[in-house]
Amino acid sequence: MSASVTTEETNQKNVQPPPLSGEESETVKKLTLEIDKLNKELEEWAQKEKILQDKYKRALADSENLRNRLTKQIEDAKLFGIQAFCKDLLEVADILSKATESVPKEEVQESNPHLKSLYEGLTMTEAQLQNVFKRHGLVPVNPLNEKFDPNLHEALFQQEVQGKQPGTVVVVSKVGYKLHERVVRPALVGVAKGP
Repeated sequence: MSASVTTEETNQKNVQPPPLSGEESETVKKLTLEIDKLNKELEEWAQKEKILQDKYKRALADSENLRNRLTKQIEDAKLFGIQAFCKDLLEVADILSKATESVPKEEVQESNPHLKSLYEGLTMTEAQLQNVFKRHGLVPVNPLNEKFDPNLHEALFQQEVQGKQPGTVVVVSKVGYKLHERVVRPALVGVAKGP
């Protein structure tokens, strides 16, 4: 039996498909062309899909960047939205400071109770205003004996001062303020001049 099986297997391997007639060969050519056309369309669609995927990913990244930028702007607006109001209040703080400085210390005694009460009221109001400033992130910049920094200070004049290095702040005419590390008002200063 094994000899007959091998003969059958050999016959099956050597069997060639019958030759195609003219009509069948035309059909095969048409089908081959159709398959090629479909393969090209498939490649085109795959390319389009790749482009669309890329655009989709870029759009997602852009929207995420925009969201982050807007979130940052909202946070900044919350922090710095009071900046104009703070600038206006700084003038009030300056006036309070000048009022307390202008009162002669020798006049503030028990013998002059009205002046003493007024002076104490002004100093308490000034202290309370400074506490409110601090609570909202508005801090004074008093750079006396510090190195001049044009980002924080505005130089009004230069003068020669013995024992001070050039570029050191020697006079503070008006205290500056920062709101959460942003300069609201630069300190008005006098700077030591070099020889």
